[in-house]
Amino acid sequence: MIEIERKFLVTSDAFKKEAFTQNRIKQGYLSSVPERTVRVRIKGNTGFLTIKGPSNDSGLSRFEWEKEIPVVEAEKLLLLCEAGVIDKTRFEVKTAKHTVEIDEFYGDNEGLIMAEIELTSETEFFEKPIWLGKEVTNDKRYYNSYLSNNPFKNWEE
Repeated sequence: MIEIERKFLVTSDAFKKEAFTQNRIKQGYLSSVPERTVRVRIKGNTGFLTIKGPSNDSGLSRFEWEKEIPVVEAEKLLLLCEAGVIDKTRFEVKTAKHTVEIDEFYGDNEGLIMAEIELTSETEFFEKPIWLGKEVTNDKRYYNSYLSNNPFKNWEE
């Protein structure tokens, strides 16, 4: 139940030609505090309830528990969530033995395209596609729970 994940910005939309699947995702947070985020998600026609703990010192690992729930229940729970529902399309791309998940955000987070790759250890090697840019694993601004309260459109770079 430990998630090991690295996050990267995406430099082009070339990944779309390589994607083997894509799903629209809407998600909200019943709790967005870093010590315990509680997320409600609708991915396609399926609902999920997810609880995540705080990240470790490296920012790569954290506790994650997820349960599939009926989409009708997820829709009702989204109504109870904090303001700032995330709207995005998730594309999945195979690279050697890994799957890279690329999220293209809409609404207040329009313009942000981010990739995540789940690993079995913090030091596991993986092939980096050419469209994978700067690593943002340790930057908490790129957590979806942060984006829900502090949307990308409001950032000053």
